[in-house]
Amino acid sequence: MGSEMHRFIALAPVIVLLGGCMVGPDYRRPAVQIPQAWHFAEMNTQDLVNTAWWEQFNDPVLNELMVIALRENKDLLIATARVEEFRGRYGVVRASLLPQVGVGVSAGQLRSTEQGQVPLPSTASNPVDQYQVGTAASWEIDFWGKYRRASESARANLIGTEEGKGSVILSLVTSVAGGYVNLRDLDKQLEIAQNTAKAREESYKIFKKRFQGGLISDLELSQAQSEYEQALATIPAIEKAVSQQENALNVLLGRNPGPVSRGKSIDELKLPTIPAGLPSNLLESRPDIRQAEQDLISANAQIGVARAQYFPSISLTGMFGWESTNLSGLFSGPANSWKWAVPLTQPIFTGGAIAGQVKTVEAIRKEALLRYQKVIQSAFRDVEDALVDQKRTREQLTAQKRQLEALRISARTARVRYDNGYTSYIEVLNAEQSLFVAELSYAQTRGGLFQALINLYKAMGGGWVIVAEKMTTTVNGKDKLPY
Repeated sequence: MGSEMHRFIALAPVIVLLGGCMVGPDYRRPAVQIPQAWHFAEMNTQDLVNTAWWEQFNDPVLNELMVIALRENKDLLIATARVEEFRGRYGVVRASLLPQVGVGVSAGQLRSTEQGQVPLPSTASNPVDQYQVGTAASWEIDFWGKYRRASESARANLIGTEEGKGSVILSLVTSVAGGYVNLRDLDKQLEIAQNTAKAREESYKIFKKRFQGGLISDLELSQAQSEYEQALATIPAIEKAVSQQENALNVLLGRNPGPVSRGKSIDELKLPTIPAGLPSNLLESRPDIRQAEQDLISANAQIGVARAQYFPSISLTGMFGWESTNLSGLFSGPANSWKWAVPLTQPIFTGGAIAGQVKTVEAIRKEALLRYQKVIQSAFRDVEDALVDQKRTREQLTAQKRQLEALRISARTARVRYDNGYTSYIEVLNAEQSLFVAELSYAQTRGGLFQALINLYKAMGGGWVIVAEKMTTTVNGKDKLPY
């Protein structure tokens, strides 16, 4: 017995050492190619990626709609519930690292047959009272880090779910801002169409009186009517788009279809400032990139979980309690009972099952790595697209503004020439038709510039997602990770 104890003492340092090791690769962030600067970099930028940038529109109604969306949007509530789900999963996995202890209490009676092969002594009690109290504990020593790797994977999944919620917030905020701007842009187009139709209606009424007086031909009258009807036909199409945009906004707000409050017109809205940022910042600014990295961390840890199955599992189990036929003597010394054991299991032949699991998780890690790299590349593209979009849209808007001014002069001149008999009404018709199309196109391009800047904030991500998250309410009133 003494030699066995000495052997155990000699092995103790080895056991302690093994208890601190973990099989499987430790995670290291993979190297990625990062551009040194944006291809379409802007000079006039400000560091606003960590602020509530939508407040730059200076529209209190939009700010109010944003608060409603961040509290009532169903996709965001689903993402919040999903975080709670993975928080619970993480707690379950972490519990594997700790001893499991349970208690049991029982009381009953047992009556034995008096006609059996072995007769009961006449002095024996029948039935017999039975009382039992006991505690049991078990703990699998995590020599090879199987449970620590599993906990590492579960923690990464939890953080990744949090980042997934951040992606929902990023998409929601930009969708609400973009939807509201598009709604005000459609309102402006509707105003242009209605004003044009009203003006052409007045012209048509004048032309009918002239025709009745024999001053113009039926051709000129039909041309005036065609111009009026064309403006009228534009109105229902825009009104349909307005209603559909209102319905889309209401879904984002967690509401049923209906009207949406308006604040300032698109002419009064202020353009957001171009946010500043470097390509290297994108790895820490975009929640989808951070989520992809957490997926990679989780997959990397699962390799250690799978490889640990090659090694023996050592557990500590024990039981301590009391058992008695007399309740008064239940907790006396003779009534106690105990048992302890150190079971060891070692896989010998599994038919390649463990090797298959290892290959599977290694392939999953490779997939996660490639997805991580792809998400980064897509993020760089999103920023470059948004930068070139706002840059070229500004140039387009400047040119359209000059065109609009020229067409207004042309339409006025054509009307004067016609009134003085120098040209036919077709010249007026063409000039006014070109002006109407240009006015609608200019309004659409100006709305597109707002959308380009919104997309730029979306592409760059940043601390504004955290600002928006603070405006949300959680299902259980808790939103803090247990680590």
